Amino acid sequence: MNEKVEAKNDLTEILQLVSFLIGNEEFGVEILYVQEINRMLPITKVPNAPEFVEGVVNLRGRVIPVIDLRRKLGMSRKEHDKNTRIIVVEVNGNTIGFIVDAVKEVVRIPTSIIEPPPELVAGVDAEFIRSVCKLEDRLLILIDLTKIISTKVYDELKTVA
Repeated sequence: MNEKVEAKNDLTEILQLVSFLIGNEEFGVEILYVQEINRMLPITKVPNAPEFVEGVVNLRGRVIPVIDLRRKLGMSRKEHDKNTRIIVVEVNGNTIGFIVDAVKEVVRIPTSIIEPPPELVAGVDAEFIRSVCKLEDRLLILIDLTKIISTKVYDELKTVA
């Protein structure tokens, strides 16, 4: 009986993340939000869309808005290359694609190494940063998808899609 309780405690102390690169910085999102990861797809531009919205894609019959995460985080635009990916996530029942420079790996992180974010991380507004993980050889910045896809932002995206 105690083994089950201990096993449950172990599970709550590990966070699984999909890590990805934007520029030289490594970011992560909880794997629970990630539906799939795709190579770049043809993106249809949408007139009058917010600056950070790249457009929409047709994903197996579903029209999904796609956000350039670089631009949403206030970073400079970059041409897409063979490493560019679209991470399709679902947040609060809304499906959205995020363009990232490259997807790195799935990592399992003990919650004990997660710290609150400093005021400014990698030139990114701390508003979008949930926390920072100190790994052996690098820092991993956890993105708060609920802040990036706030109700206001999603309302804007609905008009796009």
